[in-house]
Amino acid sequence: MIQWAYFPQSYRQPQLATQIIKVFESCADKINSATHKKQESDKVLAKLAVNLQKIGFKVETGKKKSQQINVPVLFGKNGKVEKAFEADAYCEKEGFIIEVEAGRGVTNFQFLKDLFQACMMQGIDYVAIAIRNTYRTSKDFEKVFTFFDTLYKSNRLKLPLKVVLIIGY
Repeated sequence: MIQWAYFPQSYRQPQLATQIIKVFESCADKINSATHKKQESDKVLAKLAVNLQKIGFKVETGKKKSQQINVPVLFGKNGKVEKAFEADAYCEKEGFIIEVEAGRGVTNFQFLKDLFQACMMQGIDYVAIAIRNTYRTSKDFEKVFTFFDTLYKSNRLKLPLKVVLIIGY
């Protein structure tokens, strides 16, 4: 079952976010964390790749430098990119990135690293972070939801992103 939520909850969900959710829903049987317990994030991304490309995303195809998606963070002399972070999927036109996490998504707080990097990337207004619904006995999606719900309700930290979408698979 695909679960999702976006923040801030007072914003209208962007059309591209709706399309991303539909991509996950169309692959739900292939990526369901309850039935595919040991599936790594790269395998999940590979199952989503074709449909994400259809809605305008470049998608990472492997770990070689030529297969990765780099999004600029800092520019130096003559406009040369000095620092970039990798994204699993990137729609430059919409300023939207997607990060797909598996086992270490909550255990190692990878979702927080994803959030930080999205905030640093130039031209990024939207991030989707996909996380397992459950990992072993942990309710990962619920933990990430609670984190973002607290972040936005506390109103103590302002993010430079228009929308954060979380998806549980």
